[in-house]
Amino acid sequence: MRDIVFTRASGWIPNVIREDGELKLMLGAGADANHAPRTFTFPIGEAHLAVIREDLARHLLLWSAVIPLCDAAGTRGRLDEDAAVALLDPILLSAPADVDAFFRHIRWDRGQLIAHGADIDLLERGQVCAAMRAATETSNRKRAQEYDANRRRAERGTVLGPLDAALLRYTGQYVHGATVPRRMPDAVDPALLTEVMRVIATAEQACAGMRICRDPRRGKRATDKRDWERMATTVDAAVRRAHPGLVDDAVRTVSFLMCSEAADRSRSAPMEDDEEPDGTFGEGARKTALSFTDDKGVEKEWRADGPRTATAVFWEFVEDRSAGDNEVFTIEDEKMGEGIQLHFYADSLARITTVREGEDGADPEYRVEYSLVDGIGGYRTLVSAFVRGGCAALDQHGSWIADAAEFERARRRRDAD
Repeated sequence: MRDIVFTRASGWIPNVIREDGELKLMLGAGADANHAPRTFTFPIGEAHLAVIREDLARHLLLWSAVIPLCDAAGTRGRLDEDAAVALLDPILLSAPADVDAFFRHIRWDRGQLIAHGADIDLLERGQVCAAMRAATETSNRKRAQEYDANRRRAERGTVLGPLDAALLRYTGQYVHGATVPRRMPDAVDPALLTEVMRVIATAEQACAGMRICRDPRRGKRATDKRDWERMATTVDAAVRRAHPGLVDDAVRTVSFLMCSEAADRSRSAPMEDDEEPDGTFGEGARKTALSFTDDKGVEKEWRADGPRTATAVFWEFVEDRSAGDNEVFTIEDEKMGEGIQLHFYADSLARITTVREGEDGADPEYRVEYSLVDGIGGYRTLVSAFVRGGCAALDQHGSWIADAAEFERARRRRDAD
């Protein structure tokens, strides 16, 4: 039978229970293989209970020393009860100076103490008892997270100035650099907000008019990596030039914000239309009916009298169908006897023109020419040109190679560069 003997307002601080007549400290720490919290117990004495009742600081110090033992137990192991019991007297019953000395020779969880109000400077100097004089039962996990973030920065040799810190708080990346940034002016000290907004304005002006387009080759929410890198480089350069005192972390968080917002705008908009509204392009005529196919044999038809443009419908088709094992897409104009085949796996494209129709059971004769493609932007240009003017309209876009072996050598040279 288990009875609660002593508990604090915070449910996470270890409780004292009586189980089968024996006093024990009970705490939750770590997780099992199913990610459920694990519970550990180990025996304590009446003298230990008296200190735990009266001295929050000692209670928290004991907790911080037991946590590494719980971590060592892993998802299924047993708590080393002997090691846990060996912590009781030195932490709960010793003089403050002896407790400080003891903590210099054991593992302990600094974050728990910081979350409960420990003085960080005193902790860093090894004065754990003095550091816990202002301890609170309530926990502030954000305080511990910020401490960990600053410690990781210090290990990289980065020290934040007031404006650096304010920019990271504005974007919500002070604690976690991988967090998607957003605008949080309320998180910034009002005295620094004007200066923060001046930096943000510099970034906005630098990337005004730039876009991060969708990359349908990689799915519905993917965006063009090159567009992202181009915008990030532009913003970085402008911010560093206008605000040279900022550390790298602060500059990166601003460019990350600009790029993330631009990418979100692209994802939330309909698939971009790459076509010009009217007229013809090059020597060919604007297409009136096209067939789109993928490498799995799925086909989609498009006609000019429909509500959507050919390029928008095609790229939505790619967005829906593209996958690691489905990287070849074709656009065919059956009436004109021509088409293009996009090879996403090789960053290349083939244009195919019917030279002679098959007659009397003979196979048709085709002319196939290949071209290297420079990223999704290159693909968009070629698809748009073909839709507007057919294969003839592709002459001005890139170099076309009829010999497959020669083209393969050109592709390998490009990939080797």
